[in-house]
Amino acid sequence: MSDSSPVRAADAPIGVEVEAGKSYFWCSCGKSTSQPFCDGSHKGSDFVPMKFDADESKKLFFCACKATKGAPLCDGSHNA
Repeated sequence: MSDSSPVRAADAPIGVEVEAGKSYFWCSCGKSTSQPFCDGSHKGSDFVPMKFDADESKKLFFCACKATKGAPLCDGSHNA
């Protein structure tokens, strides 16, 4: 596997209750043990976490298959 291919962390999105005004850092490499968020496991690769700023408090579904076109949120790509 090259540094340009993320690890598929799970086959379904991960629901998270986000808080308005808070920032979250989505894992783009798939190696984090704190899915769907970054724990620094990307170090030494071409991946960087994606910052997501919550504009309201609600439950969102973050991509875990790492194939979404709407990163960091799930777009159903795990079904393909």
